[in-house]
Amino acid sequence: MIHNFDPILFDLGFIQVRWYSLAYVFGILFGWWYGRGILKLQIVNSDQKKYTDNFDDLVGYLIIGIIFGGRLGYVIFYNPLFYLENFTEIFKLWKGGMSFHGGLLGVILATYFFSKIKKLNFKIYFDTISCVAPIGIFFGRIANFINGELFGLPTDKPWGVIFPKIDNILRHPSQIYEAILEGVILFLILNFFIKRKFLNHGGISFLFLILYGIFRIISEKFRQPDEQIGYLLDYISMGTLLSIFMIIIGSIYLYRIILNGKNR
Repeated sequence: MIHNFDPILFDLGFIQVRWYSLAYVFGILFGWWYGRGILKLQIVNSDQKKYTDNFDDLVGYLIIGIIFGGRLGYVIFYNPLFYLENFTEIFKLWKGGMSFHGGLLGVILATYFFSKIKKLNFKIYFDTISCVAPIGIFFGRIANFINGELFGLPTDKPWGVIFPKIDNILRHPSQIYEAILEGVILFLILNFFIKRKFLNHGGISFLFLILYGIFRIISEKFRQPDEQIGYLLDYISMGTLLSIFMIIIGSIYLYRIILNGKNR
C-alpha cells in the first residue's frame, strides 16, 4: 500500500478542517457520552446525578489538561533544546507535537483538582476516564496514520506501507498497531472489568496504566523513534521509558487496592 491520504479533510480557504482535529473532537464527544453511562454503572445510589452532572463540567477541565499537558509533555520529553532556543514555537500547536504521557499527566491533575474542589471521589472519575480514553486514543492513532506521522520501522511484511513523503521503503503501519492495541483491545479489557465490578474504585485507572504501558512498549518495537532523540542507551525509545514508569506505578497501586480489598 502506498500512503496517499491528505491530512486536510477540506479547505475552504479561510478555514481548514483536518482529520487530526476531528479525532480530538469525536474522541471527546464520544467519551463524554459514553462516560456518563460508565458513571451510572459505578454509582447506583443518590450520588449518581451529582457525579454525572459534574462530569459535564469536568470535560472542559479535561480538554485543557489534554492540550496543555500534551504540549508541555512533548516540549519537555521529546524536544526541550529546540523549544529553549525557539520559545514562541511552543504556542504553535498547529505545527504538531503532542505527547500522550504529558496529556495523561494533564488529565490526572485536572481531574484530581476538579474533584477536590467539588468534594467528589476522584477515583470514580479516574476509572471513568480510563474506560473512555481508548476511544480517543483510537481516533488519534487513525489520524496519525492519515497524517503519515509516527510511522513504523522498515519491514518486508505484505501489509507494509510506503510513506512517499518520508521515503520509498515499506514500513510497519505502527499507527494502526497502536489503534488496535491501545484503542480497541484496551477498551474491551477495561470495560469488561468495570462492568463486572472486580476492582474497588481506582483499580481500573491503575489497570489502565499497566495495560497501556505494555501495549505501548509492544508498539514501540515497530515504531520509528523520534529523529531528535533516537534510542536511549541505543535500545529504549522515550515512549518505552515513560511507559515503563506507568507500568511500575500502576502495578504498585493496583496491588495495594487488591490487597486492601482482600483484607476487608
